[in-house]
Parts: sequence; C-alpha cells; structure tokens
Amino acid sequence: MPIATINGIPLNYQVKGSGDLVVLIMGTGSPGRVWDLHQVPALVKEGYRVATFDNRGIAPSGESLAGITIDDMVKDTAGLIELLGGPAHIVGTSMGSRVAQELALARPDLVRKAIFLAGHARMDRFQITLTEGERQLYDSGVELPAKYKAALTAVMNLSPASLADENTARDWLDVFEFSGGRVSPGVRAQLGMDREFDRRAAYRAVRVPCLSVGFADDRMIPSYLTREVADAIPNARYEEVPDAGHYGYLERPEAVNKLLVDFLAD
Repeated sequence: MPIATINGIPLNYQVKGSGDLVVLIMGTGSPGRVWDLHQVPALVKEGYRVATFDNRGIAPSGESLAGITIDDMVKDTAGLIELLGGPAHIVGTSMGSRVAQELALARPDLVRKAIFLAGHARMDRFQITLTEGERQLYDSGVELPAKYKAALTAVMNLSPASLADENTARDWLDVFEFSGGRVSPGVRAQLGMDREFDRRAAYRAVRVPCLSVGFADDRMIPSYLTREVADAIPNARYEEVPDAGHYGYLERPEAVNKLLVDFLAD
C-alpha cells in the first residue's frame, strides 16, 4: 500500500478497480484492509474505484499519540479524496461513519453520496461508560486472558443469531482469540477522542444524499442511534439489517453490499 503525507501525517492507503471513486472509512481500532474481505470486491465488481486506508492511530499511518480529534480525521479523509481526484462516494462504519457524517457536512464539494453503517449523531450513557472503561483498562496495564477477551468481543460485536450457530460461533471465537493482541498506543489515542457530543441539530444542514444503515442486534451502536442520523438529515434514508451486530458488514455481507450497491447506483 502506498503512503502519502496528508494533513501533516503519513496515511497508508490502497486503491483497487476503476470508475467512480468510493472511499471506505473504518471504525475504531481496525485497519482499512478489513474492508477487503467483502465490500471492496463487491464494489470493484460493480465498476467502482475503491480506496481504503488506515485511519490515524493505526500504523503505518501516523499514530498521533498526542491525541486525535474528529476534525483531524475528517481532514485526513478529505485530503485523501483530493489526492485521488474526488469527489467521491463515502462509506463509513462506526467511528468511520462519524467521520463520513462530518465530512458530508463540512465538505459537500467532496462527497457525492454518503453511507453510514452503525452511524450515530451522539452516544448514549452506555457507550460513553464503555469507552471510559476501555481507556482505564488500557491505562491499568491489565491484559485480559485471550479466550475471555475473544468471548467479550463476540458478545459485544456479533448478533445472537451468529453465536447460536455452533460452527459460526467457533469460527468467530477462533478469529478473535488469535487476532486479539494488546491495544496499541495509536488505538489508545483513538479511544481518547471526545464521546460527549450531540450533532443531531448540526446534521440538519447536510444536503448530500445519505443512507444510514443500522444493525438490528448492535450492542455497541444500537440501531435507534443510527436511525436518529437519518431522522436528522433531510431526505436521508434508513435501512436496518436483521440478525446483525456491530460487525454486520462482516456477519451479513450480502445484505450490506446490496444496500451499498443499490444506493450508489440510484
């Protein structure tokens, strides 16, 4: 993957395919290559040029250990779109959706259409408390046993429908156990971002076409918060994927990809 200096940091990115540009924005703690499992192949097949990247905080992009703000991440994404010859369609998930939402508001000249997976205009008390707990766990130096951490990750990010199937549950738990290393300092910087915000009133000024996609069994960003984004943005659409948790784009890729492709083609 090439690395470009954008908004004052090295930004690690890759581009596949040809056609109209789609930029995919990942959530907290995950590299951009996660999109390669399902969304990138589906979009390239439909004739799009698809860019993924590692957000600041995820090496080899700049880890920004002194702190990260949502404005930093919006400017990073805007700079990448400019580098690649935008405007672009943008798709975010979780924290990446928040970036996409703010980019659609601040730089509509760079955004053709925007899709928010597990988007949110605010966080409720549970998400705020959970994030503070994650910060405290990292700062304490305590390392959870691998199997317990895998089980906790599964419960928080997958649908009960996935965990009810023995083979599916085993496969996911194996993935989480063997990929769940210690949180990096850059990810800790992402966790330090402000969670006390409410952007519902601000999003009334968004004018680009938007689709907000909730996951019915999402514990991290409950679907009612994702629906609020669609309610706030004039003429935005809301869709909900059943039997899907926070990782719905990985659990139910066919359903999610159809929503992406159909909305972008409208």
